[in-house]
Amino acid sequence: MDIIILGIESSCDDTSASIIRNGYVVSNNVANQDIHKKYGGVVPELASRAHQQNIIPVVDIAIREAGITPEDISAIATTSGPGLMGALLVGNSFTKGFALARNIPIIDVNHLHAHILSVFLQKEDENKPMPPFPYLCLLVSGGHTQILIVKSHLESEIIGQTIDDAAGEAFDKCAKVIGLPYPGGPLIDKFSSEGNPKAFQFNKPQIPDLNYSFSGLKTSFLYFLRDQVKENPGFIDNNTSDICASIQSTIIDILLEKLVIASHKTGIKHIAIAGGVSANSGLRNAIKETGIKEKWQVYIPEFKYSTDNAAMIGITGYYKFLNKDFSGLNSAPFARNKV
Repeated sequence: MDIIILGIESSCDDTSASIIRNGYVVSNNVANQDIHKKYGGVVPELASRAHQQNIIPVVDIAIREAGITPEDISAIATTSGPGLMGALLVGNSFTKGFALARNIPIIDVNHLHAHILSVFLQKEDENKPMPPFPYLCLLVSGGHTQILIVKSHLESEIIGQTIDDAAGEAFDKCAKVIGLPYPGGPLIDKFSSEGNPKAFQFNKPQIPDLNYSFSGLKTSFLYFLRDQVKENPGFIDNNTSDICASIQSTIIDILLEKLVIASHKTGIKHIAIAGGVSANSGLRNAIKETGIKEKWQVYIPEFKYSTDNAAMIGITGYYKFLNKDFSGLNSAPFARNKV
């Protein structure tokens, strides 16, 4: 009998639903929220309202595209956190109502755990290489930066993480400083392709062990621009591509330097990246180049599975289903990670 999981993702500003059948992606539908661009960032209340409008149509499309009926679904998996509480509540409320009506299990999924397993997403007619356990995963997003040893589909160990800001936040804040609209990270990536990554030098933080720090880099970037604009008011407009390329190169170097150390310390040469920042073309290319030098086997999720999506929730739900790891109607979402 087929195991069919309906995945629901509503942690921030993307409403997504996906159908996973026997560990393969059958459908994955995402509704984005453009309204936040005019405010320069996600407005939680507006995000919650948009989720309420989007969730039923998104689920309906995912089910119809999969060619199944609600009666075929074995369990429903939903993001329990971390994320925006109001947004999470919309997904969780829908999940509980759907599960109660269909009398099927609920599976709570940690958003970060789902990103880690995004490298396992594929359709049934595909034959992508999958990382063996244990493998190292560099998880980089707007809110988190971690290096993990992934020991199984359901177990991982954090061996390094940011002590302050995340890499994705550094991208977005630096973009805002130079006047790029929200979301700024992808725009830095776009302009970087036309710039010189060695045009400007920024100090890299010296953090012990495998941990990261990006707050100091953001501050030095701000002061650098302040001093340059004093001398030349048109400095940013005249050097946007080089500025973007230089700060992107610096952030990527910081990320990969610690990942190389982690690989040397653990002896693990199967390396994955995950999280929203793994969609950055500079990082994707850099980890491939580093992989050649270090003789790594590198695993990168497809672009559509790098950012928030329900397929990663569904695949995590699938493995938790096999382990009979279910939640009850009294489970509650959480805004911050429980570590």
